[in-house]
Amino acid sequence: QVRLVESGGGVVQAGGSLRLSCVASGSILRLNAMGWYRQAPGKQRELVATVTSGGSTNYADSVKGRFTISRDNAKNTMYLQMNSLKPEDTAVFYCNAEVQLSVPFGRRMEAWGQGTQVTVSS
Repeated sequence: QVRLVESGGGVVQAGGSLRLSCVASGSILRLNAMGWYRQAPGKQRELVATVTSGGSTNYADSVKGRFTISRDNAKNTMYLQMNSLKPEDTAVFYCNAEVQLSVPFGRRMEAWGQGTQVTVSS
């Protein structure tokens, strides 16, 4: 019904930058809150940042001042600009969205992407 596809991951040296994208497609009436999560090897998945449909943002303390979350509602796309990357940012990054479906009309669901690997070398 809804598909989230992340892109933009890769390998970068410490101090470098990457920009992740998440494109939503399918039976979408409305995308509500969206967010980025990450999971490092051997660790639980953790929240990185969220953005509401109105543009309000929230960040994990570990990424404040380095990462910027944004979205383009017209394109059903969310972004994560990551600057000053550190080796401890190495993880699989996942896109998440609260979706209101057009089919069945009005039904709400939570969707996840398949993840994109970010590796920061020291």
